[in-house]
Amino acid sequence: MVRTRQAYDPVILMVTLVLLAIGVVMVHSASSVVSLQKFGDSFYYAKRQLLWAGLGIVGMLLMANYDYHNLRRWAPKIAIASFLFLAIVLIPGVGSTRGGSQAWLGIGSFGIQPSEFAKLGVIIFLAHYLADSGDRMSSFRRGFLPPLLLSLTAVGLIMLEPDLGQSVVIMGTTIILLFAAGARLRHLAGLAGLGLAGFAGLVAMAPYRINRITAFLDPWKDPLGHGYQIIQSLYALGSGGVLGVGLGQSRQKYLYLPEPQTDFIYSILSEELGFLGAATVLALFGVLVWRGFRAAIFAPDEFGSLLAVGITGMIGVQVLINVGVVTGSIPATGITLPLLSYGGSSLTLMLTGIGILLNISRQAQLALR
Repeated sequence: MVRTRQAYDPVILMVTLVLLAIGVVMVHSASSVVSLQKFGDSFYYAKRQLLWAGLGIVGMLLMANYDYHNLRRWAPKIAIASFLFLAIVLIPGVGSTRGGSQAWLGIGSFGIQPSEFAKLGVIIFLAHYLADSGDRMSSFRRGFLPPLLLSLTAVGLIMLEPDLGQSVVIMGTTIILLFAAGARLRHLAGLAGLGLAGFAGLVAMAPYRINRITAFLDPWKDPLGHGYQIIQSLYALGSGGVLGVGLGQSRQKYLYLPEPQTDFIYSILSEELGFLGAATVLALFGVLVWRGFRAAIFAPDEFGSLLAVGITGMIGVQVLINVGVVTGSIPATGITLPLLSYGGSSLTLMLTGIGILLNISRQAQLALR
């Protein structure tokens, strides 16, 4: 029993808890002004973040002690449940709308986002399917196409909400999994080309997405409209300097940067903790991704390896997108920063996924002994 407990990857666990603690502190700091204005309580968002963090830690510990091999038996049912939730949320009067997307199920301020469950559900099923793919991955029709169609189905349902950010994360993670499973590079290159064409089509179909592209290219063309958010984010980043203006001393959170506790929390963190703080957070994510892929390399079986690749890839893709948006490196796409941004579904599901990663790393360590 002692050997089993010692076999957890302490680096994954430690880095996760450190990032989670930073996230709770930064959610309070970033949201204190808007919380006081909206709810008369500067700790409104922070208290809820603590609640979700607690639930997420419970989920993480449960999955860390649940043999991940059992997930293979549940993989088809998990995928079906994910698609059902994605469909249910689209029913008028059932799903609730926030931020322009009908993507929530719940009552009042408490709700779940089915697309968050779908990300993990798709990863589990793809790992299950691809673990037995073998030589089939050299065939486009028999190996490459079926998992791709499953991911595209999930993306199609999510785009009906619409939610471009979650869709990009799912497709990015799918590409990583297909590559890890041995897909041919020419198939992946074709998929990348198709993805760019599809992205262009989605942008052309919605005027607000075109506005996001133009705001990305020249935010100063419309500084009080579509370029406002990215300009305020850049102000926050630039104001932080090397050491930051000090924890809790952000000026952009005074209703200049909209919803600073969610998608743009990295902007507030950079302003208050400076380049050193922002770089430290990125380094912690880098360590988490490294240890996740390490667990994948040493996993005792193909399913565990691909499952670890999928979860780690999801974290990495989400971090790259979020940081890319707040730094003005890519067009605006609403996606949270893992473990740091305010959010119930995103936080609890991310911690649950990390729990699975801990279980894989534990069995990898035991296999090496």
